Amino acid sequence: MANRMSETAAAENRLGAFLKHRRSRLDAAAFGLSGSRRRTPGLRREEVAQRANISPTWYTWLEQGRGGAPSANVLDRIAHALMLTDVEREHLFLIGLGRPPEVRYRTGEDVSPRLQRVLDALETSPAIIRTATWDVVAWNRAATIVLTDYAKLAPERRNILRLLFCEPHVRAAQYDWDSVARFVVAAFRADAARAGAVSHVAEFVDELCRLSPEFAALWGDNDVRHHGDGTKRLRHPVHGTMSFEYSSFNVEGRADLSMLVHNPATPEDAERIKKLLSERAD
Repeated sequence: MANRMSETAAAENRLGAFLKHRRSRLDAAAFGLSGSRRRTPGLRREEVAQRANISPTWYTWLEQGRGGAPSANVLDRIAHALMLTDVEREHLFLIGLGRPPEVRYRTGEDVSPRLQRVLDALETSPAIIRTATWDVVAWNRAATIVLTDYAKLAPERRNILRLLFCEPHVRAAQYDWDSVARFVVAAFRADAARAGAVSHVAEFVDELCRLSPEFAALWGDNDVRHHGDGTKRLRHPVHGTMSFEYSSFNVEGRADLSMLVHNPATPEDAERIKKLLSERAD
């Protein structure tokens, strides 16, 4: 019991120290507040409390390490009041509640040039960046010649599920399409939920259900799976069967993005891709 009370007190002290430090960094003038006659830098406690719509007394107790565990809603309001970044907001929840906040899905953000250079450096490994709703937003040359020439597609057609269920040539390239389709739908469902994008994909799911009875049946199974890594075989119209070991990686700081890399499974597969790249360059 004593140890538990000590751990709780330590957590409350860490929360208080973090709040006090972040409050001291804020510029009162940026909020239209007078900067004169302030004994310490930053906003006053009552000003933060007013911005967060909570009791000044309780906020003071939180900074003093004796306010108890605030709710997620209160922490969210405090994070907004202190203008915390996403990383700082996550840290606030971890020290305040012992868990990260619920994910807030974001859309419309471009892939950084640095991330694109990572893709381009994977010369013989088809690699893409996809959103949590499985829209492909970046790719390398190897992906263009092995998977799909995404540049020739309108952005709304660059969705992996739409390609798999609605494009005959993509379907024909899959070995054991039934197993691939079942896996993809289950992994898509899990990714959308993990990124907080369930409501965002509802309209898209309804559309696919209308376009593809096969998708509708699989979606109705409510299966979920983790993408992770595995092996994949594809039929290329010129070079025949190619095998890959694929791995999926989350993009740090972007819950809505992941990188999917297909490494050639054998030296022969790598040579086939090099030949395709050379032919495309000619």
